[in-house]
Amino acid sequence: MIETRLLFQFIAVAEELHFNRAAQRLNMAQPPLSQAIRRLEQEIGVSLFARTNRSVSLTPAGVSFLESAREVLRTLDEGVEKTRRVSQGIEGHLTLTFISIAGYVPLLRALRNFRAAYPAVTFTMQEATTQEQIEALEQGRADLGFMRPSGRSAPDLRFDSLLLEPVVIALPATHRLAYCRTIQLSALQDEHFVSAPRHLGHGFHDQMMQLCEAAGFRPHISQQARQLQTLVALVASGFGVALLPASLAQEAREDVIFRPLEVDAPAELQHTELLMGWNARSDSLIRDKLIEEIRRAMQL
Repeated sequence: MIETRLLFQFIAVAEELHFNRAAQRLNMAQPPLSQAIRRLEQEIGVSLFARTNRSVSLTPAGVSFLESAREVLRTLDEGVEKTRRVSQGIEGHLTLTFISIAGYVPLLRALRNFRAAYPAVTFTMQEATTQEQIEALEQGRADLGFMRPSGRSAPDLRFDSLLLEPVVIALPATHRLAYCRTIQLSALQDEHFVSAPRHLGHGFHDQMMQLCEAAGFRPHISQQARQLQTLVALVASGFGVALLPASLAQEAREDVIFRPLEVDAPAELQHTELLMGWNARSDSLIRDKLIEEIRRAMQL
């Protein structure tokens, strides 16, 4: 491994083509400089300079090495500067995982404002289920996640509750109860339901089961899908009805209607949370700045 000090010394001699002037430029004596250049040539195994009693010139190998030495030092300088910027939280990379966040305008605004304030920060955005996000955060594959309550312990993770939203029922537009302004959940006990598999998010799945149990029945689940938007599509196609977060009702559709629920159940069962999670064991100034931006936007 060639020391950067030797590269600086070589470049000085190559630009001055005079050992004494190069030594003065480097604030060192000429003999140690000559010895350093000989040591560099020995390490590389080629002559970098053609020397006579009257002149010093670069060999073809020396011309090539000069270009490489300048590039190495330029890359090193850029790396040092980038490291400083990362340590200051103004440059770096963040991996975000999320369920559908299209309906959460304040959150989207916070992400937009952060990108404008820190243009040197790059992002990888990955849509994932709650369970997949928990695993990614625990394993260090994600920096920040936006999810539903997971329903399982995650001691290394920290969470902010960004908002609470009602659970609503999604029905095909041609459903017999489509005319109702609110829906008694007990009136759907004979319906087919569509839902996300439990192993992809225990919390929300179990909450939906408990709501139905509070209405006096266990739902018959006819189809399952990973993403909530897919469940909406299944409802539109007539596969069943679905209990979903109210944010999904913001997108106007002609083939699906969303209605508030009437059910004798605790308020916490009738609402679902959007959580922001991160791994408290990992340090990231950039991530923490994004968390603060989101907290301000969500008025936490």
